Amino acid sequence: MIIDCHGHYTTAPEAHTAWREAQTTAYDAGDPPPLYPDITDAEIRESVEASQLRLMAERGIDLTIFSPRASAMGHHRGDEAVSSAWTRASNDLVARVAGLFPQHFAGVGALPQSPGVPIERSVAELRRCVEELEFVGVNLNPDPSGGHWTAPPLTDRHWYPFYEAMVELDVPAMVHVSAVTNPNFHATGSHYLNADTTAFMQLLEADLFRDLPGLRLVIPHGGGAVPYHWGRFRGLADMLGRPPVEDAVMGNVFFDTCVYHQPGIDLLFDVIEPDNILFGSEMVGAVRGIDPRTGHHFDDTRRYVDAVKLEGDDRDKVYEGNARRVYPRLDALLRGQGR
Repeated sequence: MIIDCHGHYTTAPEAHTAWREAQTTAYDAGDPPPLYPDITDAEIRESVEASQLRLMAERGIDLTIFSPRASAMGHHRGDEAVSSAWTRASNDLVARVAGLFPQHFAGVGALPQSPGVPIERSVAELRRCVEELEFVGVNLNPDPSGGHWTAPPLTDRHWYPFYEAMVELDVPAMVHVSAVTNPNFHATGSHYLNADTTAFMQLLEADLFRDLPGLRLVIPHGGGAVPYHWGRFRGLADMLGRPPVEDAVMGNVFFDTCVYHQPGIDLLFDVIEPDNILFGSEMVGAVRGIDPRTGHHFDDTRRYVDAVKLEGDDRDKVYEGNARRVYPRLDALLRGQGR
């Protein structure tokens, strides 16, 4: 199988997106929140058949691990109640997609994070996603403030109650920020990649995985700047008196292949072991155009990975095996389908 570990519902029905605007407008005005609209199965089918499903078929992708649109989660907007209602509605919509197309999508949940709110208040939605919606993982935002980084580092004990629930449920988290309000940062061009790099450095500096050896985290977008500056991170670990990165971090951390040119993918595979790489494209997502130098979409990452010409069973690991290992509930879901 070809499993894409990184997909977002970027084409959700307009009624869903319009409700979000009405919800936050009502909050700002001090008015009661609007009722969530009725969205038909036909609307959901239409929203994915001409986009995600069409592209998956064209690119030979069998299944996408699918979550709410990351940039739209907007944890900084409204308050805890607003975030909770929006998150629940978004997760329910993804669950409907997975229910309508079980051969092609497996759900991953967003969380009702809100600046200044203890992360343990997101545990209930984590449990609902896994136990009721049959999701295989979650997205964890290390910066609910929207680019101002007011939350503690990911290695702070602030996060431990949530991590402990993840370990109990045997699900990983993709460390994925949402929208940005800081004008210094472009959302997908710098905020996302900054967050990926920042998260890795935080993990390097502390003993999170010694405390929680069963915790698994996926750092998207090819790991941000990490593979490109691998020697810097190895050297910093040495300077800081930390264990080698390969021993202390990489047993629990995985990167995807959301890197949109061949030299970048080549470097990723030159530096990072295949056991730590999951195929991903994030389509339809951050970069949607066609590269004039190749004539192919920038986010058609399968072309780049195929061109690496992985040897032995490394290809199977990157395209399927690692996803089933990192997301064991996905493996169970697929086995239940006879795959």
